[in-house]
Formats: sequence, C-alpha cells, structure tokens
Amino acid sequence: MNKAVIDTSSLLSLVRYYLPFDLHSKLFDLIKKKIADKEIILLDKVIDECKNTSKGIVMDSLSFLTDKAFIKDHHPFFNTESMIAPAPAKFLNQLDNTFVNGVMKNKLTTVQYDSLRNDFLISADAKLIIYCLNQLKNSPLEKILLVTEETETNNDKKVFQKIPAICKFLDIEVITLPELLNLYKSEINLEFR
Repeated sequence: MNKAVIDTSSLLSLVRYYLPFDLHSKLFDLIKKKIADKEIILLDKVIDECKNTSKGIVMDSLSFLTDKAFIKDHHPFFNTESMIAPAPAKFLNQLDNTFVNGVMKNKLTTVQYDSLRNDFLISADAKLIIYCLNQLKNSPLEKILLVTEETETNNDKKVFQKIPAICKFLDIEVITLPELLNLYKSEINLEFR
C-alpha cells in the first residue's frame, strides 16, 4: 500500500480542475475514503494553508474536512507541531548549504537569513519533506509519495529550493495529482491522458 502526503497545490488542483467534472461524486468519495483510511495524509500545516488560500475553496469543496463527525471518527490531520527531521543537525546543514539559493542567501544579512530559515522550517513545505523523511526512516518497507504540482525549476525569488528539488536530493519520491489518481484508477473509472 502506498501512502501519499499531499501539498496545498495538489489539493487546489483537485478542487479546481477535477471535482467540477466529478458528476457522480466518485472522485470525491474516493478521496474521502483515502483520507479516512490514512492512505492520503493531510498535514495540519497544509490544512492551515488551504483555509487561507483562494478563499478556502479546498475546505468548501472537500466539505468532510470541516465535518465534526468525520474529524472525530478519522482524525484526518497529522499534527506537525513537535515533528523534527530524523537527523536534525544534518538536515539543517543541508538546508543551509544544499537546499538554499546561494545568490539569494548572499543578498541577505545573517538576521534576515535566520528569520527566513526559521519561517521555512515551520512551513508546510518543510513539514511535508520532514514527514516523508520520518516515514522513510520509521517504515522503510512502506512506500511514501509526496504529491505536489510544484516543479524543480526555481522560477521565483525564494531563498530555498522547491519541494521536488529538495526531495530529489533526499530520495523522496514526488508525484503529481494526475499520477496519484492514476494509481487509483482500478478503484474507480478514471482516465487521464
């Protein structure tokens, strides 16, 4: 069984581009079931982003995410508050030396950089990566996938690399939403070309 931890960008794509064509709620029901069964993992940081992104469209469209009974029965949100990387010193070293955009870092003072690094470490992106690292360490026989619509290309002016670039270095498998849905094609009649 694969486990997939999903990024805000993929949840937004799901509700914007796929669910509007889900006339019989097959896809909606499948996603709900996968979240209830803990095959799709939702981090609390991702849910926080979803609440504050695009007027909360993800939370509105995936209404079970605000349903008190569903939340009580399935505890769908993974709490990241005390989560740390398996080798914290190594991860911080990689963050400072490998996952950083050196040109952008060099334009910052030490205080500015430290502030941005701390912001990154508590962000949904970092928590997704750290969650995967912990899963790889604690459950090496279980396949973990990080689902995002981000690409490796750094086309913005952020200090730290994007999720796929960091994951490539860390040997974390990254897939897109269509690739995830393709894994579920035997469970419902979906076709993506």
